[in-house]
Amino acid sequence: MHEVSVMADLIEAIKKELERYDVVSVKEVYLIVGKLTNLGSEQLEFAFEIMSKDSILDGSKLTIKEEEIEVRCSQCGYEGPVNNMDIGEESHFSVPILSCPKCGSAVIITAGKSCRVSSIDIEEAD
Repeated sequence: MHEVSVMADLIEAIKKELERYDVVSVKEVYLIVGKLTNLGSEQLEFAFEIMSKDSILDGSKLTIKEEEIEVRCSQCGYEGPVNNMDIGEESHFSVPILSCPKCGSAVIITAGKSCRVSSIDIEEAD
């Protein structure tokens, strides 16, 4: 469950950033998580709730936005989403195909690997 160690690092970074402001409370933390990170939203939310106790983040909401996988092909110039291959008829599980959907060449991943705080909704002292 690497979500716990990821969340521990995120919480420390958030608390360090908040030290720069006169924060009364944190209402919400917005997180972007790429599909290629294999981080589970439910596990991240649980880790956030437990690890934020007795801190400035206690009681705040964690909102997670999933970042889709996008690629760029240097051969044909394609930029955009990848195709997926369904695994198993009943599992409803798919795996991204990390090659160009147009020409099949190798690609550069341009989105989908992130795990970052996009913004924090805070209440500052007057």
